Amino acid sequence: MEKERDVLTYEGLAEKFSDSPARQGRAVFSMLFILTNRLQTLFDNHIPEVTLKQFMLLSVIRQADQPKTLTEMGIFLGCSRQNVKKLAEVLERKGFVSISRSPKDPRATVIAPAEKADRFFREDFRKYQDELQELFTVYSADQLRELLWLLTRMFEGVDRLEKYTEQDQVRSQRKGKGN
Repeated sequence: MEKERDVLTYEGLAEKFSDSPARQGRAVFSMLFILTNRLQTLFDNHIPEVTLKQFMLLSVIRQADQPKTLTEMGIFLGCSRQNVKKLAEVLERKGFVSISRSPKDPRATVIAPAEKADRFFREDFRKYQDELQELFTVYSADQLRELLWLLTRMFEGVDRLEKYTEQDQVRSQRKGKGN
């Protein structure tokens, strides 16, 4: 009789779902979800000034070549404009960003980093970079390059899934109108 695999270990989860590409995809999806939760908990408990979600918004804002709108940030981060606005308002109260009307379109709201954000990344966050690097020490340089490529491909898969679900919603609406 075959020994039951314990799915409450990550290796067990990977092994139990390794028998077909469809099941492997489900395991990858589950593992990404679990990893996201663990990283968010670790980050939120370790860096007192900002949450992981606030940090990601702040990081993307800093990398942008010009202030971006709430809508642009929502699209890039995969969340709603309203969620970005809530995060940005908290960051503004903390002094990390400024929120203003776009000079190009007065209907649009843009977010720009404030001096405190630059200081945070220059001084405070520097101490966390070594810890963040620890996350990737389990990979060789080639494996890390491959992981980056695979994650980039996953964005393609998410784009396809978004289009598929949009088309499915349209098909469902058409069926509902035909009754």
